Amino acid sequence: MKALVIGATGATGRDLVDLLLEDGTFEEVHIFVRRELPLRHKKLQTHIIDFDRPQHWYRLVTGDVLFSCLGTTIKAAGTKEAQWKVDYDYQYQFTEAARTNGVPTYVLVSSTGASSTSRVFYSRMKGELEVAVKKLEFPSLTILQPPILDRKDSDRIGEKVGLKVITVLNKVGLLKSQRPLPTRELAQVMIRQAKEKPPGTHVLSGKNVRI
Repeated sequence: MKALVIGATGATGRDLVDLLLEDGTFEEVHIFVRRELPLRHKKLQTHIIDFDRPQHWYRLVTGDVLFSCLGTTIKAAGTKEAQWKVDYDYQYQFTEAARTNGVPTYVLVSSTGASSTSRVFYSRMKGELEVAVKKLEFPSLTILQPPILDRKDSDRIGEKVGLKVITVLNKVGLLKSQRPLPTRELAQVMIRQAKEKPPGTHVLSGKNVRI
């Protein structure tokens, strides 16, 4: 299989690429990034792209499966508009290219609580992306809505606080369904879905986003 990955520089993306390179099912792994990475492997092909110039990369989006873990934070982006551009515009544009070019399988990392009608900006953004990609009608589409992620070396203060709170509550038997999910496990679920290629659209959340 030929795998395409956007969001390869994030915590989930890095774990995903490592696992894909180790997996014999995948003969080629193509990552689309904005800057060069130190990673080298005989199966890996790195494409340095400008998401704002699809005419330069559109034809390259061909393969068996597209994995999308692309995303940023409001802190890193600076404004809601800038975050929307990365989390929605860039993702949708790339996904549309994959569909147009005949990529049959798409695995998208979304978020718990994603809803196009949410009053919360982040949840609404993720929900609107889900609605949009469903309309593209991939033969196999899996949308993952993981609980709070346990990222190695995370510098997200809110996430660190949330992890501590959830962990304490889990210890006393509360919110077991929201147990923090290691990014490597999320990546394993993504690969499982790509291999199984379940026909139609599937939204997995809670305990279903686990091995």
